[in-house]
Amino acid sequence: MDIGQKRKISVLLVDFYELVRVGISRLIDEQDDMFVAAQAGSGDEALEVLASEEFPTPDVILMDARMPGLGGIEATKLILEAFPDCKVVAMSTVATGVIPSQILRAGARGFITKSAPVDTMLGALRAVNEGNRYVTPELAANLSVKPFNRDRGCIFNRLSRRELQISIMLTDGKRVSEIASILKLSPKTVYSYRYRIFEKMGIRSDIELTILAVKHGLTEDTREFDSIPYRGRLVDKSVA
Repeated sequence: MDIGQKRKISVLLVDFYELVRVGISRLIDEQDDMFVAAQAGSGDEALEVLASEEFPTPDVILMDARMPGLGGIEATKLILEAFPDCKVVAMSTVATGVIPSQILRAGARGFITKSAPVDTMLGALRAVNEGNRYVTPELAANLSVKPFNRDRGCIFNRLSRRELQISIMLTDGKRVSEIASILKLSPKTVYSYRYRIFEKMGIRSDIELTILAVKHGLTEDTREFDSIPYRGRLVDKSVA
């Protein structure tokens, strides 16, 4: 590197979808001041990359907020506990609901939506690398009304991080056995978490959980549920 030349920003890119990683990686690598040093498809893989002696700690981690297995929220918390000098920029398809506030509380210094312009993503990486915080205007407006204090209007804030993680996986349609395998828990433990989730939220089925997830922005599923009360339970007419 020539004397006086600024060191490039190294980025660890974490997203479940390979096509997304390839596209974002190319956009970043086209810049003169940053590059993708490594990629990971999950929070678990990101931790493995960071723990590798062959890989220097990146300047910024660009991480999807929702991934199978160890998702972005819990991964951010664990990464910052083990590597406190890391800076995380989270990304998601939604800027409302519980996910943005949860991942910012976990320690992310930036948040962007996947629909944001390329310049917004690059600007977020540069700003966070310089020690600043960055959130999209839409999220900033929401936070000005509902700051980091827990929003009592969001029912998912009653859940622990693990319960929230399992809720996301349930609303993604994963079976208890799949969740147990991914999280390295016994099916009995996952059933216990599921019971506690239902109890805290006052619901009795995965359908009700999914409806609430859509309402509060926990899931990226944009299907509209045409739901009716039936014997005290919510029923999706499309599957009735």
